[in-house]
Amino acid sequence: MILMVSVQNLEEALQALKGGADIVDVKNLQEARVGSAHPHIVRDVRNAIPMDKHASVTLGVVPNQIGTVAMAVYTAGVLDATSVKVGFMDTEYAVAEETLNSCREVLDGFNTKLIGCIFADNDLYGGLEPHLMNKLAKDTKCDGWLLDTLTKDGRNLFDFIREEELKEMVMEGKEAGMSTALSGHLALKDLDELARINPDIVGVRGAACTNSDREARVDWEAVAEFKRQVDMRQTGEVNVYDHSPVGTGSNGANGTSDSGWVVIDGTGKNCAGIIAALTEHIAQDSKSLVEVLIPDVLNTYDVIVWAEKKNHTVLNKRNDSAGFVRMLIQP
Repeated sequence: MILMVSVQNLEEALQALKGGADIVDVKNLQEARVGSAHPHIVRDVRNAIPMDKHASVTLGVVPNQIGTVAMAVYTAGVLDATSVKVGFMDTEYAVAEETLNSCREVLDGFNTKLIGCIFADNDLYGGLEPHLMNKLAKDTKCDGWLLDTLTKDGRNLFDFIREEELKEMVMEGKEAGMSTALSGHLALKDLDELARINPDIVGVRGAACTNSDREARVDWEAVAEFKRQVDMRQTGEVNVYDHSPVGTGSNGANGTSDSGWVVIDGTGKNCAGIIAALTEHIAQDSKSLVEVLIPDVLNTYDVIVWAEKKNHTVLNKRNDSAGFVRMLIQP
């Protein structure tokens, strides 16, 4: 779970970076409900942010004009944005699908990732059903998806979709190998719920601003505190579960004598990458024991839940001296 902070200009981007944001996301809060920033702002932010850091672009609520949207996405690619988010509100599914397919085509040859976005409160506007997010992203071969909200009246993501539903949606996205991101007026008080859901990315604006006011400026100290709290949950310093993971099996491996032993190194992957790698390997080799290296505590819960859903057995889980978790799975 990494932190994405929404910014509107270069000054805010530098504040977010100073506070430890993993992704600096450029958007325009003054344009319609959520809009895209001017290209020169994106260019300046991308030039100022080291290339090993993420500088993404949000197009916000896009119009039902496929060529116009594709041109904006192409511009994001030219500007070397890490990713570009294309959001749908009052759009028919077929139009959203055609739009994302066109966006995918124009990003060919660029490193920019395509992120589909649906708003969790779309029902208020007669918009696209948010539970279609995984289907839409998979149908159009998006690299990932974002669930956000448009309502700015104090309600947040959890007022529109329950934790259990979000957990299922995130797990489905991870199994498909897509990055998953949640946003929508999220605050420090929501971090335990977010950690249990464990999306790859948590996006904030207000929580990163002075006095938690999204209309104010991004403040590096607010960003640093949010980031610190995220990290505490990833390491297990703050335990968001009141029990240990179930289904951890015995303390020893019980594979058959002719079983192979395969190691999957997930230390450089997000949770979606780990689960996708496990799924792909076991589909090809269902006999070998699989030892997976997991970089943080929250991801171990997701791997255990995934294993139980797929009827695999977690034989062993132990902390490695290097700071990650080793988990042994028998398909």
